[in-house]
Amino acid sequence: MSILRELLNDIPIPQMVKIRQKFDRTILENPELELVNKLASSGVMESIHPGQQVAVAVGSRGIANIAGFTKTTIDAIKDRGAFPFIVPCMGSHGGATAEGQTEVLLHFGITEASMGAPIRSSMEVVKIDQLPNGLPVYVDRIASEADAIVVINRVKPHTAFRGRIESGIMKMIAIGLGKQKGAEACHQLGFKYMAENVPAMANLMIEKLPIVFGVALVENAYDETCQVEVLPAAEIEAREEQLLIEAKSRLPKILFDEIDVLVIDYIGKNISGDGMDPNVTGRYPTPYAHGGPDVAKMVVLDLTPETKGNANGVGTADFTTQRLVDKTNLEFTYANGLTSTVCAPTKIATTLENDFYAIKAAVKTCNILDYTTCKLVRIQDTLHLGEIEISVNLLEEARQHPDIEILSEPYELSFDAEGNISK
Repeated sequence: MSILRELLNDIPIPQMVKIRQKFDRTILENPELELVNKLASSGVMESIHPGQQVAVAVGSRGIANIAGFTKTTIDAIKDRGAFPFIVPCMGSHGGATAEGQTEVLLHFGITEASMGAPIRSSMEVVKIDQLPNGLPVYVDRIASEADAIVVINRVKPHTAFRGRIESGIMKMIAIGLGKQKGAEACHQLGFKYMAENVPAMANLMIEKLPIVFGVALVENAYDETCQVEVLPAAEIEAREEQLLIEAKSRLPKILFDEIDVLVIDYIGKNISGDGMDPNVTGRYPTPYAHGGPDVAKMVVLDLTPETKGNANGVGTADFTTQRLVDKTNLEFTYANGLTSTVCAPTKIATTLENDFYAIKAAVKTCNILDYTTCKLVRIQDTLHLGEIEISVNLLEEARQHPDIEILSEPYELSFDAEGNISK
């Protein structure tokens, strides 16, 4: 028997209970139709003229209805007699390669065939200016040559800094359109100054480039579209600031303040830039953001297929599994850290042979006297927090919460022959 098994064999894993967390489920029944109406009523389409080449910038996150929103925008541009094309707008994601970024779009259902428009993917950029602090400002070369640029993105809290502008259209312009070089430049002075540099870069790009409007999306706690707005370029910054407040109020959360062990089945770039959203886990890669539960020990079990081996975020956890490590593409993962300048999340967490021992390791080290009292929470990922699992030691707290429904009797976690949780 290995020394690790010997240390962990007698550590108990608590019985679990399924619960439902209830959040405000305001939702748009037909989000694409909402976008059609907003495009028509906002007047932005008058900025698109017949014969123009129009770049539609689309990013890398798992945004609800993103394929439908992209197709709707493309169709509206075609109706104006212009020629839309898609530009992957995702900084260094997709392994910082043109092919990788096209493949990321494929996973979201965005292809040339489905969109009826070409995808023009390149990592080549041009420098258009620099900020007063010396940071260079880059933009995708292909987009820079377009007659007009449209940007589509979700507005949400950032995972590593706080400011009046965080993650949304402005960040998409500054970092996404800047490709790897632009993302690297924006991150160069660190997240301490990101709240200043993102809007400064984006405003300069709006001034220098033919960015005509943005499609801003807000999602509810269930990863569903609840708000769609079309923002003329001159209004992006002011309106995004208001939408961020709305998005923060709708952020999903774990409805327990103190957790001994948090088990997360999957992390990945399609879920969050940090693999898992720190706003949910309470574990941040920098000291410039805060919020979420107090988690003593965290375990991540696997990578999503969509992340293509990019395991950014695994270093934020305390424990992981050998299968996650085996799926990790270190080149993609390290490229993420080198671009963002935040390298702690790209380290490999303490690695156990399977789920069974990784969870036991977290229980053993969560600093409680009686392991049988462990308050353990298990989630699929940080996007899906409606139905989750909690240990029986949280059951009384759950019963007293008005937004929690108990769905099952207590049960033991089931593990397969390889020692991984039976889904």
